[in-house]
Amino acid sequence: MTFQNQTVLPAVRKWKDLEKLLDTSYTYIVILDSHIAQLKDMVRLAGRANKKLFVHADLISGLKADEYAAEFICQEIKPAGIISTRSNVIATAKKKGVIAIQRLFLLDSIALETSYKIITKTQPDYVEVLPGLMPNIIQEVHEKTGIPVFAGGLIRTKEEIELAIKAGAVAVTTSDKELW
Repeated sequence: MTFQNQTVLPAVRKWKDLEKLLDTSYTYIVILDSHIAQLKDMVRLAGRANKKLFVHADLISGLKADEYAAEFICQEIKPAGIISTRSNVIATAKKKGVIAIQRLFLLDSIALETSYKIITKTQPDYVEVLPGLMPNIIQEVHEKTGIPVFAGGLIRTKEEIELAIKAGAVAVTTSDKELW
């Protein structure tokens, strides 16, 4: 199983990295650290190259990650999707018809159980599990929720990507340029 025929979702932190990806076969790209003043231009530039951006709402400088920010991002920036740890941001993205990706930091069993409650409430389009090095948890989250899973965080090798995909992740997000 893959995400739109793409098993790796490159996650960029710099404008230069985005520019380099415009000439690749990747369709979907994750924007991590960004500044509110740059986002619209980034989405526009990517669109001209037939690329679609997922914007990590929690990491936008100059914008508080809340439902008002999500509404602004959806209406003014118009990315393909929004990634967030905040359920109110995910709910707003869903209302606005933007792909909603709930990011989960799974540190222990309490975090996992809390995440299931959040997922039940928000019903995101995708769930991103961090760290992405937990094949059993990736499989469990997908089976319990029925929601497709992205794996991210601490993935450093092609073998780790393959393990995540075999466990049921539809794609892996990574900022490691060697894995793009």
